[in-house]
Amino acid sequence: MDGINTAVRAGPPVNDLVTRAGNGDKQAWDTLVERYAPLIWSICRRHRLSSADADDVGQRVWLQLVSQLDKIRDPAALPGWLATATQRECGAIRRATRRSQALGRVPDAKHIPGQQTEMAEQELLTGERHAALREAFTRLPPCCQRLIAVLTEDPPVPYAQISARLGIPIGSIGPSRRRCLDRLRRDPAITALLAAIR
Repeated sequence: MDGINTAVRAGPPVNDLVTRAGNGDKQAWDTLVERYAPLIWSICRRHRLSSADADDVGQRVWLQLVSQLDKIRDPAALPGWLATATQRECGAIRRATRRSQALGRVPDAKHIPGQQTEMAEQELLTGERHAALREAFTRLPPCCQRLIAVLTEDPPVPYAQISARLGIPIGSIGPSRRRCLDRLRRDPAITALLAAIR
């Protein structure tokens, strides 16, 4: 669970960042961009866009967000909003590329994905999942955060120690874990991520 613990310490919740960025806080905006840029890049890579086209998509999506920031009613749904906007922009770029090819233009070699692109895509997907998990984990109740953190320690902690450390009966650790993980799966950040991957 070190990854999640590190992620939770890495920054404030998205609700706070969206509010602050909407009020003109540059640091909050920069944190949003840093946190969610991997999501945008990974979607661009799934659409097989070149680096230049992916840059264009990213700029368009961030510009759209700037103009819509004060209209976002549920900041927790920001990853889903970004995923939808990115997919829409990727579609526009791909349609424009197809039109160019239909007119007889040959794509550059940089438009052909290679092994490096696939490796970068995997890294970006990992970053995207990390950001979504961090967001979802920070919204869990403190009791769930503590339980999941202890359950994923390396080396594993015996249930008897978990019971003593958290003050819960051994028999309720499994059902509590299941409820906490169900909450995590239903979080808007996780559901948006899963929708973007499908």
